[in-house]
Amino acid sequence: MRKIFKLSGLLRLMFLTLLAVVIFNNCSPETYKESTDETLNITEYLKDNTDQYSLFLEILDITGYSEFMNTYGTYTLFLPTNGAVDNYMTDIGVSSLKDVPLEDLQELAKLHILAEKFETRSFTDGKIATPSMQGQFIITGATNTSEGSSITVNKEALITQSNIEVGNGIIHVIDKTLRVAVKTLTETIESDASLSIFTEAIKATGWYDKLNQPVTYDQDSVSSHLSVIAQTDEVFMKAGFNNFEELKARYSHLNEPTNPEDSLNLYVAYRILPGLNYLADLAVTPTMLTKAPLEVISIKLASDSLLINEETFNGVFEKGVEINRPPSDVTASNGVVHFVKDNFFIKKRLPAPVYFEPSDQPEFRQLSSVYGVPGMSASLSDDELADVTWEGSPSVTYECFDLSSSSRPAWHGDVFDILRLRDSYINNIEFTTPVIIKGQYKVWISYRRNGKAPSSVRTYFNDEPLARLFDFTEWGDSQTPERVLESQGYKRHITPYTTRYNSKLLGVITVETTGRHKIRLESLTGSGGNSWIDVIEFRPIDMDQLYPKFEAGGDGLIYEGEE
Repeated sequence: MRKIFKLSGLLRLMFLTLLAVVIFNNCSPETYKESTDETLNITEYLKDNTDQYSLFLEILDITGYSEFMNTYGTYTLFLPTNGAVDNYMTDIGVSSLKDVPLEDLQELAKLHILAEKFETRSFTDGKIATPSMQGQFIITGATNTSEGSSITVNKEALITQSNIEVGNGIIHVIDKTLRVAVKTLTETIESDASLSIFTEAIKATGWYDKLNQPVTYDQDSVSSHLSVIAQTDEVFMKAGFNNFEELKARYSHLNEPTNPEDSLNLYVAYRILPGLNYLADLAVTPTMLTKAPLEVISIKLASDSLLINEETFNGVFEKGVEINRPPSDVTASNGVVHFVKDNFFIKKRLPAPVYFEPSDQPEFRQLSSVYGVPGMSASLSDDELADVTWEGSPSVTYECFDLSSSSRPAWHGDVFDILRLRDSYINNIEFTTPVIIKGQYKVWISYRRNGKAPSSVRTYFNDEPLARLFDFTEWGDSQTPERVLESQGYKRHITPYTTRYNSKLLGVITVETTGRHKIRLESLTGSGGNSWIDVIEFRPIDMDQLYPKFEAGGDGLIYEGEE
């Protein structure tokens, strides 16, 4: 028994010792890892590389920005080397960064920082989507040198080292300090020797002062930035204008250039666009308003070219004017300047009919095995169609009918097929129209009747409701005399005709500006089947509304007396 007792005492001592160790450890201060990522933040990285970046670190210290650049976040820093900052000080005539006004230094620092992370692979030939913290945009591009291809920043600096990962973002090293654009549009234009004729034009028309104003914001926070499409002297001379006086003689029909109704004033105003529109913005905007009242320019992206006013009107192709991309995207304090390769002017056009087939979408046209092939169809999603948007069903359908069935004619033989407009499939659907010249028009919708389609549909043009509803279930009328039928708001739009198709007048619209517009269909009743749209017509109010008709199953226009 004694032996057993001694053994128990030993175990008891070991237990007490272990307990003491545990208690001691639990009572000692616990050391936490303050960060899950030991990668240096931007400020720490600069401190760790002072041999290269001490001067930009000094800029951050003077401005008080070094602290927030050391905090958590996702930033992009375009980091100038010490040599780049030295050159900046030489350019402005100071020997120390402390001699630079604090406000200027703050603006300079913020210009190099974006509050979002951008790797070089996301750069395009143009502006970065997010502005700098200073407010101006950063422009990137590509350039070829004897040492190979490089990425440019704001057209001057080269990225010498890219995509350096730090704890709170990414760094791109540049060989020049970026400069805040302080010149106004007027000063930017006037300082360019190649724009002497254009400078005289903005002075003579009064736009000189308007392009020299600082940026303001209205009650809706919309800025007063402007975008100018400038023409060099070379472009003017190519168009036959060797000096401003020759330009004035050609365009100033009232001989009062400051008069907003004078043709020269309109000529200049047509080159000025409201808003801050870089090339990247123009590339995704089909039409742009101008400062010429109710006038727009159209923009088309063709391969890598941006074309102004390249359109087809009434079957006639009109060649556009190319924007000169390399020198464009010049940032001013109150806007941006672009350049064109040729002269252009406002085209005075009278209202002309537009026969819009919703099925004629570029994405459907690219399906060569389907588009225009009888008996074929294809469906595309909202993401795949640039000019059609809708709510609900994941796709809409292009359908080219088998023309062997006489009951299924349509112009070109095809329709835009919407599956069950409303009732859990497609609700509102909106189309972008072709270019419509400003003026007054009657709007007609022509469709193939379906008894299971919605019986009450409202149409909107640029968000304004049209006067009359229409019914996808309504049969066409082959008996009533056509002029009587027209007076009732109906017509037979195709020939040869079948009552499976109907065409209804939706109302009269006023198109305020020449350009592409929006037309939307909104179903007010449920449906259990497809809605097939053939043509939406915009006919000038003084035009014959019955002729020309459309060739059923073909691409022709049938004029009165040809049936």
